[in-house]
Amino acid sequence: MKKTILTAGLYGLALTGGTAVYAQDTGFVWGGSIEVGVDSTVNATDPAAELTDTYVTVDAAFEAALTDRISAFGALTLESITDATDDRAFDDLGLYVGELGLRFAFGETVVSAGKISPVFAVAWDAAPGFYGTSLAEDYELSEMIGVTVDTPLGNTGGVLSFAAFYVDDTFLSDSIGNKRGRNSVAAGGVGNTGKLNNFAVQYTRDFGDTTGWIGARHLSAGDGDVSDETGVVIGASHDFGNGFDMIAEVAHFDGAGGTDTNATYATLGAAYALDDWTFSTTATAVDTATGTDSMIAFGVDRALTQTVEVNFGIARFDVGGEKSTAVGLAAVVSF
Repeated sequence: MKKTILTAGLYGLALTGGTAVYAQDTGFVWGGSIEVGVDSTVNATDPAAELTDTYVTVDAAFEAALTDRISAFGALTLESITDATDDRAFDDLGLYVGELGLRFAFGETVVSAGKISPVFAVAWDAAPGFYGTSLAEDYELSEMIGVTVDTPLGNTGGVLSFAAFYVDDTFLSDSIGNKRGRNSVAAGGVGNTGKLNNFAVQYTRDFGDTTGWIGARHLSAGDGDVSDETGVVIGASHDFGNGFDMIAEVAHFDGAGGTDTNATYATLGAAYALDDWTFSTTATAVDTATGTDSMIAFGVDRALTQTVEVNFGIARFDVGGEKSTAVGLAAVVSF
């Protein structure tokens, strides 16, 4: 299922002025969404994997101006915080803080500090369709403690983003309701070091209707890892202006996940908007030393109003030698 970093969108509103009059008048912008859906694995090599998860996800975010140069930002998520292991309906719900911190403006350069989502890659968030991000989301960076810097590069129209961070191990890593437990360095995992020794950098530039990006990251080995992880990404999206748009991205990781193996992800997605309908397809392949995982997904979205839409998707997965077919349906209300 596709998830959106709401605070990034709110930050964009505050910069460009788009609900903007509201932001300028009050110094406060906020937004969010409620998604209610069903995600069902209807056929699988392993019969135990055939299950239905009826879920609800609530996201909310804000940005509040404290002075003309300083603002506070934050994001909350309510969702099932564990993967379904059997048929499930609105269970295992937990509320947690996804982002929280302060932003400082120095001219056109913006520094954000606190619990952040470092910029690295795009397909994990923007690949189209209900299942479009399912494999690319493996390399999403979220719930990190650290600092990000976003700055335009001269008159090129491009933006350079840099972050230094580590996996959140504060009380904010826990959740309310169904508790996922507070993270600690002892839990291990790349980036979970308790030190600002993890880095991500990305350059993004618009070329008319085309947007391109190139980035790199380094995640230091945590307890139990055998290797640091070093990753690079390159990608582009294009709006053809006739309702058709595409996205392509390739990401490669040495020491993927702190192991002694490498992984390469390739994602290609396309969407066609026709009135209130959007038809999409996305394919992702993951090449590792042990073989190739893959996903091909098709989606149909229907906008009922400006704030309500219905999403349908079907996907075929081949992961770790296990094949499965999933079908999903969701209603999303934005506010």
